[in-house]
Amino acid sequence: MPQASPDTASPTTEMAVSSVHTSRLPLGPGLLGWARAGFRVLTFRPPDWRGLKASPWTVLAILACAYLVIFVAQRGLIIGPADFSTRTLLTGWTANAVMLWLCWWVAQSANDRDGVHVSTPSLFTVLSSANVIHSLVLGALMVALHRGWQPLQDWPPALAWTFYIAGIAWLGLSQCRTLWAVTDRVQIRALSLALLALSLWIGTTLQPVVFWWPKPSKPEQQYEGLSLTDDVMFAQPELLTRTLTALQPPRSGRVNVYSLTYAPYASQDVFMNESRVVTETMERRFGARGHSVQLVLNAATQDQLPWATPLALRKTITRMAELMDRERDVLFLHLTSHGARSGELAVDSWPLQSEPVTPALLKQWLDEAGVRWRVISISACYSGSWIEPLANDETLVMTAADADHTSYGCGAKSPLTFFGQAMYVDALDKTRSFEQAHQQARLLIDAREKAAGKTDGYSNPQLRMGPAIRPVLEKLEAQQAATSTD
Repeated sequence: MPQASPDTASPTTEMAVSSVHTSRLPLGPGLLGWARAGFRVLTFRPPDWRGLKASPWTVLAILACAYLVIFVAQRGLIIGPADFSTRTLLTGWTANAVMLWLCWWVAQSANDRDGVHVSTPSLFTVLSSANVIHSLVLGALMVALHRGWQPLQDWPPALAWTFYIAGIAWLGLSQCRTLWAVTDRVQIRALSLALLALSLWIGTTLQPVVFWWPKPSKPEQQYEGLSLTDDVMFAQPELLTRTLTALQPPRSGRVNVYSLTYAPYASQDVFMNESRVVTETMERRFGARGHSVQLVLNAATQDQLPWATPLALRKTITRMAELMDRERDVLFLHLTSHGARSGELAVDSWPLQSEPVTPALLKQWLDEAGVRWRVISISACYSGSWIEPLANDETLVMTAADADHTSYGCGAKSPLTFFGQAMYVDALDKTRSFEQAHQQARLLIDAREKAAGKTDGYSNPQLRMGPAIRPVLEKLEAQQAATSTD
């Protein structure tokens, strides 16, 4: 969901060019007059310019109101303890500067309204007042729905996007109408539309104002690492052998899915959880029961699941390739961990020594094993960097982020990553098309990242579908739809 962000600016030297009264503070009727003007803007009516006088104190007071509204609304959207960021006071200024520049351009060609010349400060302050009221109304509604109905991150994506787009459209169109009413020049109107859109985009997406962050209710437990006892060290090779031996041959006359999950980050349970959830989805929705393997590094599963090490991954790929009908069956591979810009999948195996898997290594192992049809899913920050090395005509690659952004929901307290939840719990429960599910997951992730206050930009999950694998996956989708009972 969108974060409220004021399109107001600090007093600047532009204030000095306006012949306005600055001798008294804008208390009482002064601020009420600007509030009435802002309300008229939001209801698509022209302000009464004759009663509006913008002073530096006026702008400062409205700016303070804007930040106060955001401060209160955002705190209301967090249930429980929260951390306050004072650095937020330094954000939002780019959008403010664009809005002030826009008002200057429009004011240069302004027509007199009610015998009054509309100055840059007056126009800027009217639009800022409208933004304060807009933030107040939407903030109050969001808090009421969040606390009285259900948390924002659980809203249906259609409702989340409707709320987001409608809110921006209401403010943008009402402010645009006011700007266009001030000037008749076509060029200035076109410029005002572009700059207004830029200001709104910066304020809501590129540089949102975020005061509050959820605070863990209790300190995290100290991670003590894997338990490398004699029993574990001798049992793990046997466990991998038994797991691979238990894999069943393909069922004839159908597209079989062999599912492999790889979670090599032992100190955070979110990756272990995601491995389990993804495996359950592949077994329930794509018939992978008897054809699935989980490789997980976690102290809680080291007696039940083989460790997620590069050697175990390579051996599992080789064994699955030996069993599969390579002309018909599909290997599904999901990797989940933290990610680096370099493309390495993060490993936390202490005190065990292990190396990170890279796109080049994974491609080499798949090629050597002779796996033809591949669906590869990477849930990690910067995972878009895996697409080019792995993509070919017979592969579908999907990622939790592009090559330049982090993904979200991989903290120690997260039950699942945002990508894992949206893709493998929400979207694939409604469709068996990986492509359609990924499109739905993108919308869910975008809405949930905005609601959670992600500040480094949309993670922007990616998908690359090879043309040759499309009919194979369409056949799989139709096959499962016809035979499944869930």
